[in-house]
Amino acid sequence: MKVFRLDDLDAERAANEGAYLQFLKERNMSVGLYALDAGQADPQQPHREDEVYFVVSGRASITVGEETTMVARGSVIYVPAGVPHRFHHISEDLKVLVVFSPPEGS
Repeated sequence: MKVFRLDDLDAERAANEGAYLQFLKERNMSVGLYALDAGQADPQQPHREDEVYFVVSGRASITVGEETTMVARGSVIYVPAGVPHRFHHISEDLKVLVVFSPPEGS
C-alpha cells in the first residue's frame, strides 16, 4: 500500500518550484498533482495518454477539444489521449489530481 497526503505533496511540488509533481508511477498508470494560481496560464500540450482530472480545490474553465465548461472542487474531467486541452479563466488557485493511463511518458 502507498498512502499520500495532499498537503505533503503540495509542499513538495512548491519546493521544486513546479506546477506539476508526479508522485506515483505504476505499470498501467501514473498520478500527479497539478497546481495553477488564479490568473495563471496553463501551458500544457496534448498528451499521448488518456487523463482523468479530479479538482481538489479552486475554480476555472477547461476547454477539451471544442468543448468548454466551468470546473470547481469535486469536478472530474476525462480527456482522451491526443486531444488539445487547457485550464483557463482560473478565478481561484487550482489544485488538480491527474491520473494518466498508461503512465505519462511511457
